[in-house]
Amino acid sequence: MPELPEVETVRLGLLPVMEGHVLTDVQTRRGDLRIPFPRDFTARMRGRQVTALRRRAKYLLADLDSGETLVIHLGMSGRMSVYAEGKQRRIGSYVYDKAPQGAGTGKHDHVVFETDAPARIIFNDHRRFGLMTLIQTAHLDEDKLFRDIGIEPLSGKFNATYLAHALDGKKTPIKSALLDQRLIAGLGNIYVCEALFRAKISPKRLAGSIRKDRLPPLVSAIRRVLKDAIAAGGSTLRDHAQATGDPGSFQHHFLVYGREGKACKLGCKGTVKRIVQAGRSTFYCPKCQT
Repeated sequence: MPELPEVETVRLGLLPVMEGHVLTDVQTRRGDLRIPFPRDFTARMRGRQVTALRRRAKYLLADLDSGETLVIHLGMSGRMSVYAEGKQRRIGSYVYDKAPQGAGTGKHDHVVFETDAPARIIFNDHRRFGLMTLIQTAHLDEDKLFRDIGIEPLSGKFNATYLAHALDGKKTPIKSALLDQRLIAGLGNIYVCEALFRAKISPKRLAGSIRKDRLPPLVSAIRRVLKDAIAAGGSTLRDHAQATGDPGSFQHHFLVYGREGKACKLGCKGTVKRIVQAGRSTFYCPKCQT
């Protein structure tokens, strides 16, 4: 499933052709994704301007001038692909190809947006675990999708003081605690492994037992690994692609994730080990992560 950096990468690619632009047409190719589309889904968006394009955790949020917000979750395999109308065009720092023949009519092309950029945006999801719905913007935080989601790790509110309070008394491993979306929004398996390695903290250490002087480096490691991944366009291991269709490249910079049996990159002469925690693979160096 795409994690925070992948979703943020998609948001940045959509920004030049959505934010401030009008949705001139919206079409659905089926009646549902993971859940059914809401009543009059396409009609409620046609002709509306996208006033802001945001991200909350692993969700994309397109605020409309109608007072509603289009909520998008990419699921396991969802992609948002942008094509320029007419010839290839550069908008800001992004280059969008012209739409190939039949773009938007493929078997797994489930939703097609046209904007006055002009651009065509296609949501493709071959597993159909994605989600799209409309929620009143003023009540977004109260909705069941968002009311229990924790703090954004790239926000100013995420700091060592917050983390100390969030982890206080927790008897679960720190890896599991950091993956808890009720505490921190958007963190996933890859980036928690990488952040813990950068902070030299064992993923097996109990969350409530971590000394307070180790929390500022952990906060910094989480922030830095997320920013580095966003700058690299995210990690493409299977399905992720940027809005331009280009893959991410952060997978080429992993320090521990997927490196079982290989030498630790910190030069400690240790070897990366893989264990399973809560059904997920954890990669770490037992020698330098304590």
